[in-house]
Amino acid sequence: MNSSIKFHWVRVLIGGFLSEVSVIVLVIPISLLFGQHVLLYVAPLASLVTCFLFALWVGRRIDSRFVWHGILVGVVATLLYVGLTLGRPEPWPYLVAHALKIFGGAAGGLVAGSRRKALGGATADAG
Repeated sequence: MNSSIKFHWVRVLIGGFLSEVSVIVLVIPISLLFGQHVLLYVAPLASLVTCFLFALWVGRRIDSRFVWHGILVGVVATLLYVGLTLGRPEPWPYLVAHALKIFGGAAGGLVAGSRRKALGGATADAG
């Protein structure tokens, strides 16, 4: 398989897992301090930021398909949360949080690809 189209699945899985763990670690203390109602606002923002950051992390060691790797980080994080909650119905802000995970991952991948391209190291486009 050509290395320019290779997906780094282990890094994607680790990035998605660490992203979801980070969201949980961030929101639990906040909910204990300010109450559960604040989770409807904090969880979507934390989901966006953590997937962005871990997509950047994944993008540090890859050479192509940065955005796709980032999207997959968000998808893994989403699937982990859905698995943890056993697919129970969720409030609409949590559904928005899932979309923001994917968007944050894509944005992180885009930034990682842009950084690599600026440094002259990308072998393929950021997509």
